[in-house]
Amino acid sequence: MSSQLARLTVSIPRPLFRFATELAEERQTSRSKIVSECLEQFARKHFEAEMIEGYKAMAEERRQFAELSFEAAREVVPDWD
Repeated sequence: MSSQLARLTVSIPRPLFRFATELAEERQTSRSKIVSECLEQFARKHFEAEMIEGYKAMAEERRQFAELSFEAAREVVPDWD
């Protein structure tokens, strides 16, 4: 985690506040740390989802390129397949 910290004031539903408090006590840490860890986990999942979508898009582009390349190869070398 970065050594630079920023202060953030948020309003959350009371049940989440109580949960954060219980979790912080259980882990012997602060609510701020709990919220920070949750945001880090959310950011990691968001990044992973973006990477998956990117890889899917790249795979589709490569599939299309391979299909076009195969068609071009057939025109140049008719007995290719």
